[in-house]
Amino acid sequence: MPDQPSFRKIFENVATREQMFALFNRDQEAPPEDRISGKAYVSQWFEIEASEYHFMLDLLPPLFVRTGMFGMSEFKAGYITSVFFEITIRGRRRWFTGFCDLSDPQSPHAMREAIIACESQLPETMTREEKLEAIWADTHPDFRGTAGSADPGAWPAEHRGKRTILVNAGGHGTVLKLLEDLTDEEIEEKLRRGQPSTGA
Repeated sequence: MPDQPSFRKIFENVATREQMFALFNRDQEAPPEDRISGKAYVSQWFEIEASEYHFMLDLLPPLFVRTGMFGMSEFKAGYITSVFFEITIRGRRRWFTGFCDLSDPQSPHAMREAIIACESQLPETMTREEKLEAIWADTHPDFRGTAGSADPGAWPAEHRGKRTILVNAGGHGTVLKLLEDLTDEEIEEKLRRGQPSTGA
């Protein structure tokens, strides 16, 4: 398909199964010629749950299976079909789907790279609180907790119940610290490293 549009995310949240199928059919009001050619759908993508990735993999025999992706054997229009991706981004496995134009054999790989580029961005407009929430969400449960939950006497009364996280303190090893007390340097380091499973 000539003049293939740029890859674009069409849903900001992680889609449920119901939302996923609604998104598959979101352009029903597009001109008939765009639906027939696939122009109404091509290059759109969004995030899904792992369960929906595996549901779709088992639904029909896939058209192709490659490392971290597969394509549906049922085409949407022309050479346009849904491709599903399993991608590790900033240390966390996530799942996506999008419409690729298979007249270009590199389209699935190009979409995968576009998804990684988009989802790896850390907007300059993120506030400190938003950054802390992103760090908390991306940290493995083994490396985060609540102050005083194991040993109430280890924390001053005013800090008990606050969120804690393990951080790499250099020569002092890994230490437990209040999430709200992370320094700007610690925040940027954790965001840059994508929260490795060690919590460091």
